[in-house]
Amino acid sequence: MMKILITGGAGFIGSHVVRKFVKTYPSYTIYNLDALTYAGNLENLKDIDALPNYEFIKGDIANEEFITRLFKDYVFDGVVHLAAESHVDRSISDPMAFVKTNVIGTVNLLNGFKNIWQGNFNDKRFYHVSTDEVYGSLGADGLFTETTPYDPNSPYSASKASSDHFVRAYGETYGMPYVITNCSNNYGPYHFPEKLIPLFINNIIEKKPLPVYGDGKYTRDWLFVEDHANAIDLVFHKGSNHETYNIGGFNEWQNIDLVKLLCDIMDQKLSRPVGSSQALISYVKDRPGHDLRYAIDASKINKELGWKPSVTFEEGLDKTVDWYLSNEEWLNNVTSGDYQEYYKNMYK
Repeated sequence: MMKILITGGAGFIGSHVVRKFVKTYPSYTIYNLDALTYAGNLENLKDIDALPNYEFIKGDIANEEFITRLFKDYVFDGVVHLAAESHVDRSISDPMAFVKTNVIGTVNLLNGFKNIWQGNFNDKRFYHVSTDEVYGSLGADGLFTETTPYDPNSPYSASKASSDHFVRAYGETYGMPYVITNCSNNYGPYHFPEKLIPLFINNIIEKKPLPVYGDGKYTRDWLFVEDHANAIDLVFHKGSNHETYNIGGFNEWQNIDLVKLLCDIMDQKLSRPVGSSQALISYVKDRPGHDLRYAIDASKINKELGWKPSVTFEEGLDKTVDWYLSNEEWLNNVTSGDYQEYYKNMYK
């Protein structure tokens, strides 16, 4: 009976990981810790919230006293740490929020885990989920590998790089068993509509402008979120301690090409004239510190653990669009912020 704490489990990636663990391992008890800020939504998990091996806990990982008490009360066997501030634009306007959650919050979790086990880490694991953005920016060629030097260019990526270093330092200093994964851009169902794909899906539905930064030639590697959840499951159970695994989708797209593909899919599914959505594209001023290109070499996790993406980008994007069009109530609820008022009243 393993007791696994998953942080940020009401968020986009976290909800898929929680669902995966709850359904795959009925003998585990899965504890979902989330602060229920704007991107955390328990509607993401309503299909499993009544299952006997699932429990939700509301709380902030930046609260040291709360985290210390939580670990003492529950004595978790493992941690899958996804809770993070993750939106680059928000990090530029409010970097301290990212320091508090991504750095201090991670250290609080490390201390909680270290203190309850006090060196007796047999069959225990701390899994830290990070990002490819810690590596900085690539030119036209090359891929990020697990040994690429860190070179973060935004407050967000700097905070994640710091948290990665703390995890490794606790492994070396205290002998804590850990694994780290650095993933590429995720997409799929339940994605909060501040990120490119869900934002543009929503804007196309409402016939609003599609703001593309700069010349639109920034390149990203896209990973379907369910494939990421499968990889996390695999690394948690089969990965080697004190190792890092890069998780990528083998799907590089320039932003403008992605947006045009999305526009064409939306026109077809909404029965609109071809080109209607592309006419909504507007180029806007670039943001500071914008990295030109990210691309992940995921050969290590493929060779050592046998993981690879299950869908192409086109297949995954088609599934994603279908989900949003079938769940407009969820989308409207999220964009209006009504769910946050409900949580304020429910979790006083």
